[in-house]
Amino acid sequence: MMRLLNILVIASLIFAAAFVYKIKFDSTLQIERVAKLHGQIRRERDAIATLRAEWSRLDDPARIQALAERHLTLKPVSPTQFGAFDNLPSRPSDAVPPVDPIAAILNASRPEFTGSIAPAVGR
Repeated sequence: MMRLLNILVIASLIFAAAFVYKIKFDSTLQIERVAKLHGQIRRERDAIATLRAEWSRLDDPARIQALAERHLTLKPVSPTQFGAFDNLPSRPSDAVPPVDPIAAILNASRPEFTGSIAPAVGR
């Protein structure tokens, strides 16, 4: 009886040691994954900071102005380019009033029916 008890205790110790080793191994793998993810996060944050700095440089109004002056043939706006309202022609008196297509459809249909209820037969 004592011998069987000793064998069971030794087997349970071996099983417990194997289980603790497995837990330790799994936790080591998880720690490595977390460290790898932290590295990736740091690299992504660095890349984002670099892209933001580049965007800020590209979005600089002075740079855009210099590019516009170099590549576009724009001339400054002169006050003589603008006209006055007095110089506009008057509106023609025979102007056709605008037509509302939805109102035309609604006026063309029978006003007692909305389309949601079928009309009674024989009307």
